[in-house]
Amino acid sequence: MDLKIGYFGPFNPRHYRSRVIIKGLRKNGVEIIECNDQSTSRLLRYIKILERQRKLDYDVIILGARGEYYGQPLVPLMRTITKKPIVFDAVITLYETEVVDRQLIDHKSIKARALYLLDYYAFKNSDLVLADTYAHARYYSWFYHIELNKFRKLPVGSDDEVFYPRITKEEKDHFLVMFWGGFAPLHGVSYIIKAAKILAPHRDIHFELRGYGQTYNEALALARSLDVENVTFIPKWVPYEKFPNYVAKADVCLGIFGGTEKALRVIPTKAVESLAMKKPLITGDSPAAREILRNGENCLLVPMANPKALADAILILRDDKKLRDKIAEKGYELFKKKLNPKAIGKELVSILLELSEKFR
Repeated sequence: MDLKIGYFGPFNPRHYRSRVIIKGLRKNGVEIIECNDQSTSRLLRYIKILERQRKLDYDVIILGARGEYYGQPLVPLMRTITKKPIVFDAVITLYETEVVDRQLIDHKSIKARALYLLDYYAFKNSDLVLADTYAHARYYSWFYHIELNKFRKLPVGSDDEVFYPRITKEEKDHFLVMFWGGFAPLHGVSYIIKAAKILAPHRDIHFELRGYGQTYNEALALARSLDVENVTFIPKWVPYEKFPNYVAKADVCLGIFGGTEKALRVIPTKAVESLAMKKPLITGDSPAAREILRNGENCLLVPMANPKALADAILILRDDKKLRDKIAEKGYELFKKKLNPKAIGKELVSILLELSEKFR
């Protein structure tokens, strides 16, 4: 059966979620009709997209939250002008991100209530909701009072034409542990710094923390207060296509370790990118992580918010090359089987075919 998918919104096509889904669907023979707008006014973007969609022919429409673009306001608006099935990709929700995890907005405020309602009406007016993990699907169902059978899991993937195994010829005299990301609370960067302090006597172990975000200055201040000398902060932005060249130098890659609610519900993109590059991964143990990861087989899982456990895991991998190679290989096999664009696309095609059949 042929499928025409309308992929709508003022989204950044280079954002990891958009590029994996679009590329994955196309690799599975699906026709993608992109309806995008990058006008300076957010309101104008929405208006233009709503106008353009009337002229397009598609079987299913996908709206979602991707990077700086949030699709929540578009879902109820689109519901009023089309009878075609609407899929909401809830990889990012407003309330959980801004209120629960980042705690930038008081949960009792009018703004917090408005964000909740934007999420709620996006869920309510869609015909199907994509969640990155079952843990997230259960949370959304409970928190927003949406029936669980409306959700389908579509894991986070990574572009295998950008993130893939490569050999670096650079000689180094240290064991490099690397983290990258937006320094969100769920990342738990403070616990990485504390782990680095514990490992200070091991002069061969060095940490690189790449990126910038909400907790960056706090993390930098913590490192200075602890007099940590084995951590290098690198906030400089690197083009997406070039970033894997830096990851290639790492001996071990880190996922997330935050003591927040959301940390228990996500598998971060950086973890999947590590698997894609055949790198040994250490990340926090959680219900979400256990959906696809296996401790000691394709990664090492450590308790969240526990710098001592993280430090111990790093030492284990430094001292056991056989284990490093094993979990790197098994992690890469997992990526090739379930987390590359073609595999993600195949899973999504199955989901969309099931949905479209209900509308025939």
